[in-house]
Amino acid sequence: MVFEIRPARPADAVGVAQVWAAVMPQLVKSARAIEAELRGGRSRVILLAVDGPDVVGYSNLYLPEADLAGARVRITVQVPPSQRKRGIGSALLTAISAEALTAGAGRLLVAVADDDESKAFAENRGFVLGRRMSHAAADLREVREPVAPPAGLRLTTYEHLEPRQLFDAEIQVRDDDPSGFSSGPAYDEWVKVSWNNPDTRRDLSFAVLDGDRVLSFVTTTADPDRGVIWSNLTGTIPSDRGRGLAKVVKSHALAAARDAGFVTASTGNDAGNAPMLAVNRWLGYRATTGAWTAEKAL
Repeated sequence: MVFEIRPARPADAVGVAQVWAAVMPQLVKSARAIEAELRGGRSRVILLAVDGPDVVGYSNLYLPEADLAGARVRITVQVPPSQRKRGIGSALLTAISAEALTAGAGRLLVAVADDDESKAFAENRGFVLGRRMSHAAADLREVREPVAPPAGLRLTTYEHLEPRQLFDAEIQVRDDDPSGFSSGPAYDEWVKVSWNNPDTRRDLSFAVLDGDRVLSFVTTTADPDRGVIWSNLTGTIPSDRGRGLAKVVKSHALAAARDAGFVTASTGNDAGNAPMLAVNRWLGYRATTGAWTAEKAL
């Protein structure tokens, strides 16, 4: 074992991006966006496995709020296929679990790829598989024409929003995500790492508003070099669900991406989120890969 575990630095951004590209190529996660996260994030601990100059594994911990002793916290452990069987995943999991204990966490929540090797790795280390998640992709050349918003509501891109408008809607959506994977930082950090994410295309991100209040939205990140977009988060606030608003914002986002020259749209969903899965099927998404939530008591 010649690798070492250490905290991530902004200079590691290219190496971290290469890890994500190897393990989840459907994501849009560029080096410049990762560098912005490493410079602006305070709500996460990020540890890397490095072998000389090379980043060979990645892990992070979303820190719990200070007054939530014993809270469930999200972690991530990613090792490229070419670097597996070296003990890197085990070392990263041990290190990030120790950070979680120090932070006062009581349970760990992690996403596990839907393959036998990954599931066995998690289960052999005490994790219990829970909810299934699905990844899907759509050919943008075949997407439907966009749906108009209901009467009295207006549609706009993020170019015409203030960040607080979106944040106020986002916290209502992410707090009731059954998978637990839509949590995020407080407002000031969110502006730095989400609103100002270099991969976010505000011209391809849409919201439906009632007056100045955002009711539904989709945040789109994009990789022009690959012609790929990723729906980073799609949501409708609880009080306005069942009105077809997610179909409105997402159909406009996909059509705008098609018109901008992109060719593939990817997304991920909790497999129990029947309304959003139905919207995605209508839009032309087809399942590609999957994952599982998994939990472990510390």
